[in-house]
Amino acid sequence: MRKTVLLTMAAASIMACYAQRSHTPYWLDPAANRIGTEVPRSDFFAYESANLAATGNKQTSARYLSLEGKWKFKFAKNHNDAPAKFYEKNFDDSNWEDFPVPGLFELNGHGDPTYKNVGYAWATQFEPNPPYVEEKNNYTGSYRKEIVIPGNWKNEKIYLHVGSATSNLSVWVNGKFVGYSEDSKSAAEFNLTPYLTPGKKNLIAMQVMRWCDGSYFEDQDFWRLTGIAREVYLYARPQSHISDVFITPDLTDNYTNGVLSVKLNSTACKGKTAILTLKDKAGKLVKNEQVRLNNENVVKWTINNPLKWTAETPNLYKLSIDLMDGSKLLESIEQNVGFRKVEIKDAQLLVNGQPVLIKGVNRHEMDPDGAYVVSTSRMVQDIQLMKQHNINAVRTCHYPNDPRWYDLCDQYGIYVMAEANIESHGMGYGEKTLARVPRYEQTHLERNRNNTYILKNHPSIISWSLGNEAGYGINMEKAYDMVKAFDPSRPIHYERALQERGTDIYSEMYLPYDNCENYAKRKDITRPLILCEYAHAMGNSEGAFDEYWKLVRKYPHFQGGFIWDFVDQGLRGKNKQGKEIYTYGGDYGRYPASDHNFNCNGLFNPDRVAHPHVDEVDYNYQNIWTTLTDNTKGIVDVYNENFFTTLNNVSLNWTLLCNGEQEAAGTVANLQVAPQAHSSVTLEGFPKIDAKRGEYVLQLDYRLKQNEPLLEAGHIVARQEFALSSYHFPTLSDTQSATPMQPTVVGKKKAPALVNKEEQLACITLSANNTSVTINKQTGLIDYLDVNGKPMFEEGYSLKPDFWRAPTDNDYGASLQKVLGAWRDPEMKLTSLTDTLQGICRTVVATYNMPTVDANLTLTYTLNTTGQLMVSQQLKVNPQAKAKPVLPRFGMTLVMPQAFDHIHYYGRGPIENYWDRHTSTFLGIYDQSVASQYSPYIRPQESGNKTDVRWWSIYNASAGEGLTFTAPEPLEMASLNYLTSDLDGGPVKEAKQMHSGDLTARPFTVVHIAQRQMGLGCIDSWGAWPLGKYLIPYADHSFSFIITPGVK
Repeated sequence: MRKTVLLTMAAASIMACYAQRSHTPYWLDPAANRIGTEVPRSDFFAYESANLAATGNKQTSARYLSLEGKWKFKFAKNHNDAPAKFYEKNFDDSNWEDFPVPGLFELNGHGDPTYKNVGYAWATQFEPNPPYVEEKNNYTGSYRKEIVIPGNWKNEKIYLHVGSATSNLSVWVNGKFVGYSEDSKSAAEFNLTPYLTPGKKNLIAMQVMRWCDGSYFEDQDFWRLTGIAREVYLYARPQSHISDVFITPDLTDNYTNGVLSVKLNSTACKGKTAILTLKDKAGKLVKNEQVRLNNENVVKWTINNPLKWTAETPNLYKLSIDLMDGSKLLESIEQNVGFRKVEIKDAQLLVNGQPVLIKGVNRHEMDPDGAYVVSTSRMVQDIQLMKQHNINAVRTCHYPNDPRWYDLCDQYGIYVMAEANIESHGMGYGEKTLARVPRYEQTHLERNRNNTYILKNHPSIISWSLGNEAGYGINMEKAYDMVKAFDPSRPIHYERALQERGTDIYSEMYLPYDNCENYAKRKDITRPLILCEYAHAMGNSEGAFDEYWKLVRKYPHFQGGFIWDFVDQGLRGKNKQGKEIYTYGGDYGRYPASDHNFNCNGLFNPDRVAHPHVDEVDYNYQNIWTTLTDNTKGIVDVYNENFFTTLNNVSLNWTLLCNGEQEAAGTVANLQVAPQAHSSVTLEGFPKIDAKRGEYVLQLDYRLKQNEPLLEAGHIVARQEFALSSYHFPTLSDTQSATPMQPTVVGKKKAPALVNKEEQLACITLSANNTSVTINKQTGLIDYLDVNGKPMFEEGYSLKPDFWRAPTDNDYGASLQKVLGAWRDPEMKLTSLTDTLQGICRTVVATYNMPTVDANLTLTYTLNTTGQLMVSQQLKVNPQAKAKPVLPRFGMTLVMPQAFDHIHYYGRGPIENYWDRHTSTFLGIYDQSVASQYSPYIRPQESGNKTDVRWWSIYNASAGEGLTFTAPEPLEMASLNYLTSDLDGGPVKEAKQMHSGDLTARPFTVVHIAQRQMGLGCIDSWGAWPLGKYLIPYADHSFSFIITPGVK
C-alpha cells in the first residue's frame, strides 16, 4: 500500500522525489522495481498508415522521434555526489559534457570496465547483503536533453521507450518525476503525456546508476558496465489504440493445418473495429476478419496447410491489424506469424512433430567497441556466421536481447531459448539463494513477465528460460507456474531445477560424456536432455567435441545443446606500447573485481573472426552425412539429417587424392534425398585404386547450388573424407641403407662414401654429402646442423627434447601447469655420450638421468651417407615413481633462422588441429607461411599444431632451401615465430595480464617435432582433463624422425 501511495504522489508532483528519499530509496527497495512504467507488451510499433507498417521501419513514421545522439551528461563516481535537482528546468548544464545515447560510462571515459564470472562487481569493496549496495563507487550518470515535441502530437498519447538501462533508470520531464525501472535488459516505457507540451521545447532528464538492489539479479558472466544501450525514442499513439497483441500459432491434423489465435487488448476502443488480415510471403491474402472491439478480443482462425516455420524453413506470414474508427484508420500494426508447434512428447522436444537436434550456442550481446551497444548489422553478421557454420539455435544468455535480434531469428531461421534477466549466482545455490526468499518473489515474477510479455509473438522462440544460475526454490517454481499459465504453447527451461518440476527440459550444464549417456539411456525419463551450456570454448579448446555428437546421434533423448559461447567478450584496447589488444578482466583499474579472461570463451573472436575450433563445431553440426559403401565402385550412402528440407539445392563434389595429389574428381549435380532419409549415390568416373602406389583418400563436400538467405551459391554445408589405403611411411632401416654411390675406387670396385667424424674436446662433428651435424659433448645435444655450409639452426638454440606445451586455458583451469609442471623444464643430467660406426652410418648416443621426473632418456643421432639425420628419443620411466605426471608432449624442438619462413607439408590442415580435435581437418598438401601459424587467442597459449603429418618441409621461399621432416609413423608438427616460453603464462595464470596483441614475433622459426601432444578437452575450463584416451601416460615412450636436407 505504501508503494501505491508513493506512485500516486510521483504522478502528481515533483514532491514525489522528496517522498521517495524520505523512505527507502527505490534503488534499495525490492518491492519498487517498476514505478510509473507501462505494463510490458509485445514489441510492435503502431504506424499511421498500412503502407508504412508494411515497411517495418519505424524511423519513417511521423509518430516516431529518436532521442539517440548527444545528451548533456554529468558523471559522479559516487552516487551521493550526483547533482541534486538536476532535472529542474532552470538547472544550468552548460558545463556538462556531451555524451552518446546509447553509450556506456566505462567506454566513454568514466569508470573502469569490470569483469566477473561468479560474484558481484563490488566484490573487492563490500560483502553481498541484499538488497544493500553502497553509494561509494556506485557510478551515477545524470542526463538532460531538450527536445521539441511535434505539434501534431497534441492530442496523442506520448510514450518514452528506453531499450536498456543498466542498472536502473529514473525519468523526469519538465522537472516532474515520471517513474523508475529496474531490469536492465528489458525495455522500460513511460507515459509522458501529462508532462509534455507538444509544439514547444521540453526537458527530459534521466539518471542511471551502476548498482541497485536489482543488481543482485544481474550477476551474469560478462562485463559489468553502466549506461544506456539499445534504442531510445518517443512515440505517439492515438487515444484509442491497441494496447497489446498476443499471437499463438498451432498445428493440427498431424501437423498439417494451422490454427492461429490472436488476442487483442485495446484502450478506449469502444465502438471501434479492428481489421485483421493475414497474407503469405508473396502478399497473397490468406484470411481476414473485422472485429468490433471490447477491452479484450480473441480471434481464432484455421488455415489450410500453411507453410510451416522452422529454423530450416523460416516461412513467415504477415498479420496486419488496422484499428478503424468507422472508415478512418487510426493505426496499423504488422506482426510476423510463423506456423509451428512446439511440444515435448516421450521425452523429446518436437518442432512440428519432429525431434529436432539443437545445434546451438550461447550468445551474449557484446561488441568489441560498443560492448552492450550492438548494431543491427552486427546482429545480421552473427546470424550469418551461425548459418555458415551449421548453428541452428541460440540461447540468449542470460537476459532478453534487443527485440530486433528475435526479428532476425524469425526471418532467417534460428531456434531461440529466450532467457529472463535473472542470475543471482553470487548468492550461491544453498540457503542464501534468492530463489527461496519470499521478499524476492516479485522480482522473479516481474523479470519473467518482462521477458515473456514483450517477446511472446516471435515464432523463433521455442522455449522460455526462467533465468540462469540463480539457485532453486519456491520463487522459481512460482515463476514456472506463471509462465506456463501465460503461454502453455512453449516448453519452459531452467537449468538449476535439474529434474525437479520447475523445468520441462533437463539441461544440467557441462555434463561429462558418461553422465549424458547414462541419462539418455534411461527408460523412465519425461524430459529431453538438451545441455544449456556445454563444450566450453575457452581459448584453444573443443577437443573431443565429436564425442558429444556421437552420443546425440545415438540416443534419441539427447538432443544437443548450446556451446559456451559464441563470441569472445574482449573489448578493443591498446597496450602500453600502443599495440591493439582485446582486453579482459583485470585490465582496468586498481584491485579490480576480476575473473581474468574467463569472459573469452568464444568460437569467434570479438571482431567475429573465427577461431580454429569453430571448424570442429561446423563439421559435427553439419546436416549431411556420408557412408562409403563400396570403395571399388565409388558408391556412397548419403543421409539427409535435416528434418524439413530436401537436398535439392545441394550438389555433391568428390575428389580422390593419391599421396595428397588429386587423382580424379567429379560432381553429382542432383541429389534427391528427402528429410531424414538415405540415398545410394554412385560417383561417376571413380577410378580403380592401386594401393601399392600409396595413400588414397576420398574427400566429399556438399555445396549450395543457388543462393539461400545469408549464404551464397557454392557455400560448403557438409564434408567428409575416407582413407582408402595406407600411406607408405619411410623406415629407419631403409634410411640407414640409403647410400649415394661415389666415384671413389677401391681396387676396381666403386664404394659408398663413409660418414666422416671429427672430434674435439667440446664437440663431435659428423658430416656426409655436404651435411654436417655437431653434437655438444657437455650437453649431448645437437647445436649445429649445416647444409652446404649454411646453418640450419639459429645460433644459440639446440635440437632438444620437448615435453611441454604453453598451457591452454583448459590446462590452467585443471591446474595442469602445476600438476604436470615437472615436464616444463626437467633436469637432464648427461650420463654418457658414445659414438659408433653402424655399417656405413655413424651414430652418437647420449643418455640422461632425469631426476625431476624419475626417468632416463636416450637420444640417438644417426647420419647416413646421403646427409639424412635420423633422431630417436627413448624415455624409460620408473614404474615405482611416487609422482607419475602425464606428458603434455613427447617430442623434440629446434629453431631455424628467420629466412626459413614457409612450410610445405602433407598432413591434416589447413588450420591447426590436435589429437582430439581433427575430424574437421582433412589430409592434403598445404603451403603456408610460418607467420600465419599462430592463432591469436585472446590470451597467448599453445597454438599451431598439425597432426597426421606425413612430411613437413620448412624452407626459404627465395632460395628454395630448407629441411624436410619425416618419420616411420605420423608426426605432430608446428612451426611458429614464438618460443613456448613466449606463450606460457607461468605457474600462476592470474599473475600476468597477457594478450596475443602484446606478442612480438621472434626473428626465427621455432619447430616442434612430436610423436604426440596431449588433447585439448572441452568439457569445461575449471577442472576437467582431456579424455583419458587423449593423454600421454607416464610410461615408456620412444619415437624417431628423419631430417632430410632440401624441400619436398
